[in-house]
Amino acid sequence: MRLTCPLCGERDLREFLYRGSAKLLARPAGDAGAEAFHDYLNLRDNPAGPNAELWQHAGGCRAWLRVVRDTRDHAVLEVGLAREAAR
Repeated sequence: MRLTCPLCGERDLREFLYRGSAKLLARPAGDAGAEAFHDYLNLRDNPAGPNAELWQHAGGCRAWLRVVRDTRDHAVLEVGLAREAAR
């Protein structure tokens, strides 16, 4: 599998580290309560199909990426900088 870093171009998967669900970009407000933080920290979807994930280009520019990947066949559908997706 290959990923295209928006800053470095197409690279081999071995340069990247999987960091979890892109749900982590939507952190609850500090006063959101225990239930909201429990959901944020512990509950993850496990879809069969397109899924938004966080990856880090650890072997390159160190950028955090939001990758939409189809979990059925590992096809990469979209790659962008995580900081832009969080806006």
